[in-house]
Amino acid sequence: MGYNVAIDGPAGAGKSTIAKLVAKEKGYIYVDTGAMYRAMAVHFLNQGIAPEDTQGIIDACEDAFISIKYEDGVQQVYLNGENVTSMLREERVGNMASLSSAVPQVRQKLLELQRGLAEKEDVIMDGRDIGTNILPHADVKIYLTASVATRAKRRYDELKEKGIDCDYDEIAHDIEERDRRDMNRETAPLKQAKDAILVDSSEMTIEEVVAEITRHCR
Repeated sequence: MGYNVAIDGPAGAGKSTIAKLVAKEKGYIYVDTGAMYRAMAVHFLNQGIAPEDTQGIIDACEDAFISIKYEDGVQQVYLNGENVTSMLREERVGNMASLSSAVPQVRQKLLELQRGLAEKEDVIMDGRDIGTNILPHADVKIYLTASVATRAKRRYDELKEKGIDCDYDEIAHDIEERDRRDMNRETAPLKQAKDAILVDSSEMTIEEVVAEITRHCR
């Protein structure tokens, strides 16, 4: 049996950054769920399926197997035995992933693959519904959050550093709207699992958050 850590929380809370650092610290596999959706999109594109062909997407789910491995400390994503990591950031793949991820059968297929990986390996997974839906029996559940003001400031600073012109108030409004959508969506809404440990990173450094989470892990 694998040892499983689930990190949930709202957009901009730093879940992926923290999960990757904890994975490195503890020797877990970081399950990049976004990369898995993109690998599934590669599968559909390889078969010449159009984004609007919902039935074609549903049928193609049947023969897709996606796994994540670490080679020389770098994440590699495999689709039916082929390393497709270099293709995941292509624009056409991102577009297909965005559209195909709305198909319930795609989410179900990836749910099965993610659970299968977690059964065999020590993993850490982040998202909106990991502890409540994908890994309800995870050994450790974390709900990582931060105030809207903190998350907006982090995003604002990140964009400014890249030379992108942005407006703080607009970013804060977008974050509030996304929180509302995520918490009220019909399928697997964002919420703190009853047995999750609340970590509010508003006044914490990245190092402090990593230390707080790792102390709860074996």
